[in-house]
Amino acid sequence: MASVRAFLRREAVLTVSVLAAAVSCIFVPPDAAYLGYFDLRTLALLYCLMTVVAGLREAGVFGRLAFLLCRRAAGVRALGTLLVLLCFFTSMLITNDVALLTFVPFSAAVLGLAGRREALLRVTVLQTAAANLGSMLTPVGNPQNLYLYSRYDMALPAFFRATLPLWTASLLLLLAACLLLPRRELDRGPSQAPDWDRRGAAVHFALFGLCLLTVLRVLPWYWMLAGVAAALLVFDRRALLRADVPLLFTFAAFFVFSGNLGRIGAVDALLRRILEGRVYLVALLASQAVSNVPAALLLSGFTGDAEALLQGVNVGGLGTPVASLASLISMKLYFRTEGARPGRYLLEFTILNVALLLLLSLVRWALVRI
Repeated sequence: MASVRAFLRREAVLTVSVLAAAVSCIFVPPDAAYLGYFDLRTLALLYCLMTVVAGLREAGVFGRLAFLLCRRAAGVRALGTLLVLLCFFTSMLITNDVALLTFVPFSAAVLGLAGRREALLRVTVLQTAAANLGSMLTPVGNPQNLYLYSRYDMALPAFFRATLPLWTASLLLLLAACLLLPRRELDRGPSQAPDWDRRGAAVHFALFGLCLLTVLRVLPWYWMLAGVAAALLVFDRRALLRADVPLLFTFAAFFVFSGNLGRIGAVDALLRRILEGRVYLVALLASQAVSNVPAALLLSGFTGDAEALLQGVNVGGLGTPVASLASLISMKLYFRTEGARPGRYLLEFTILNVALLLLLSLVRWALVRI
């Protein structure tokens, strides 16, 4: 029983999504139309990207990259800025949660080795914002981008028109925020490069390229899925089980929930009326309560304004710790470190996230009126 409670706490979003789907089934009993709810292309891409990126992490690619970038940093500010930018830029390709899972522990190790562990709190807060904002640029940067890109059948130029201006503003704001890091010298720096598996890295880079071909709609998703599965069966069977299965089931449950809501006439009309002319704001606020992935899944069924929804759920990843599941990941990782200060962390996290959310919303408001 204790293990069940622990699972429910750990996978709160999955639990809520399954309950919501189950309740919606009372009003719309299961029938053949349910089969049309599921976006198989998005689910296949998510699964393949998660397994391939997990393989790259296990091969030591990201640790090696981090070492090469950080070894020459002269002080805490320079080192911290590199660690933040590492999350910002890599999240565009490996997703925000994987970037934080990889580089927050690495940052703790590097700053500890350099004798500046006290800087980890602020660096982690900045890394969390960097991963959430850097990932907004590309369709593969986070789950909601991948889903919306597929759901609205967006062309890449249209996608980048929606994300590039806010991504650029985010980069400038984060660089300014890094000036808050202390200008102290390092006692010592990382001296030995971490080991990495060149063969494993080559295999997973090739499979990542296969996934990108599907994102670009060059290769059908079923051929990508077959190719990735076959290659991993030969070269890295363990990677087949490294995908975030609860996240896949969360998507499936929300497909059922949103699909059923769309078939309830009164609910469909109400949601469309609420969203009309205020998609960005509703997406932003919904993300604060249920996180941006479920918000994207739910709201996409009731609006055709893909650009505003895409921007709303990405900027909406800022704000509360719940707004992005990646934020909860980095928070848990920091809380487990030696000398962690949870209260101080939540204070600095909230101040930075609210400030960035307001500033980026102001940038968007200005862009819409140009």
